[in-house]
Formats: sequence, structure tokens, C-alpha cells
Amino acid sequence: MSSEPIDPRTHRVLSGASRVAVLEAVRADGPLDVEAIALRVALHPNTVRSHLDQLIKAGLVESSVSTRATPGRPRLSFAARPGTTSGPDDSYRTLAGILAAAIGAAAPDPGSAAVDMGERWGHAAVGAGGHVGAPLDDAGVADRLVGLLDDIGFSPRVVAGDDGPAIGFAASDPTVIELPRCPFVEVAREHRDVVCAVHLGLLRGALDQMHAPPTTVRLEPFVRPDLCLVRLTPGASGASVAP
Repeated sequence: MSSEPIDPRTHRVLSGASRVAVLEAVRADGPLDVEAIALRVALHPNTVRSHLDQLIKAGLVESSVSTRATPGRPRLSFAARPGTTSGPDDSYRTLAGILAAAIGAAAPDPGSAAVDMGERWGHAAVGAGGHVGAPLDDAGVADRLVGLLDDIGFSPRVVAGDDGPAIGFAASDPTVIELPRCPFVEVAREHRDVVCAVHLGLLRGALDQMHAPPTTVRLEPFVRPDLCLVRLTPGASGASVAP
């Protein structure tokens, strides 16, 4: 299928990661009211309203009045406009590339800025996906992360660690999670410093939101052309992307 042309005005509207997050929330779960969107994207409701105003002007989101079962002021709900819910894959890749290039060009330290954005994504994704539960022990960390990464589309699988099966943690051996499918692989190959840093931040933010015990996270991008690895080691906090 050929991709539809992308309106440059839409690119300007979607130049901020927070606004993209608002759009993705209403695409995935709409119609939603402002409070529900704010909870999913970890932003203040007034900030969400501002982003929604811009998305409505760009023709990407529409509002409707929600019916109430009890007396009170009608509440507005927001949803993606028909025809924008599942745009062509090429359009998403182009948009992701634009955002990654913008971060790389504008931020004094693109890697740190990308990690910070990823951490916010991790916090929001854990809350929206229901991955916050009982306090974690070491054995539960990998299971929760695998569930989150699967929801996002990485098709993760836990494999044998350096010295044996890595189901949860065994002593101090790292748990190894294979990521055979990166949803952003084309963009990651071109803007690896930004995209992989976002994914590292996602893992850090998720662990923090889950109240996980101290865990060192190491992301190893493209150990093969079709495979990245995550190594989780208990006992100390830290994060890094392999060179």
C-alpha cells in the first residue's frame, strides 16, 4: 500500500514528545476525558488541554460531549479523528525520524535528553498498562519488564544467562532479555544515539515506577542486525547503552 503524503503542518504540531504521547493515548484508548489522558501520559490536565487544542486545530483529534448518569456539567471526551487512528507505517517511521533528528540537533546532550524522555515514557507506560503491583523482589523484575516490552511491541523473550537459565535472577548472574523486534528499527539504525537512549530511559523509568529493587540495566543494540539485548543485574542501580 502506498503511504499518504504527510502534511508539514502536522509535523510542526507533533514536534513535541508530550503532544505525541497525548495523541497516542487517545488513539489507543479514546474517547477519553482530560483527566484520564493526563493520568496516562503523566502530565498536568492544563498541559493536556493545551496539547488537545493544538491537535484539534491540526485535525488529528475531535471532541464530543460525554453523557452523564448523574446531574452535573457535561464532560468533554477526546478521540482520534476517523482516518487518523491507524496511519500508514511509512508515515509513523517518518515522524519518528523527524523527532529523533530534532532531539539530536536541538539538545546540548542528545543522549541525556533522550534518556529523560524515555524515563517519562516508562513511568507513564507502567501506570497505563497496569504493570504496577505488589512490591517486587529480584525474581519479579524481569517478568514485569517482559510484559511491558511485549505491550509496546518488542516481542521480548528471556533467555539463558551467562551461567544458566535466566528465569528471574539467579545469584548475581544477569537476566538476559532478547528483543528480536524493535518497533522503531529503521529509525534506530539512523539515529541510534537518540532512539536507543530513549529505550534505556524507558527501562529505567519503568523500574523506578515499579519500585523495583536496585538493578543495573545494560542495553546492547544490534548484537545482530535483527536482535538487541537487555541485561539486568541485581544489587546495584545503574544504566548504560553498549557502544
